[in-house]
Amino acid sequence: MASICEVCGKGTMSGNNVSHSNRHTKRAWKPNIQQVRAVVDGQTKRVNVCTRCLRSGKVNRAI
Repeated sequence: MASICEVCGKGTMSGNNVSHSNRHTKRAWKPNIQQVRAVVDGQTKRVNVCTRCLRSGKVNRAI
């Protein structure tokens, strides 16, 4: 599953792990993406949505 929110477009962020000796290695921060059933244009579809969008009510979940 791709780690991109289909509502807000939030995706993977990159940065560095920094050790105690100040060595840098690349790492990634992935958003908390959930696959939920939501009502889109009057039909129920499976969408990949971040939990921020779910919590804020930007997604109308199907029952």
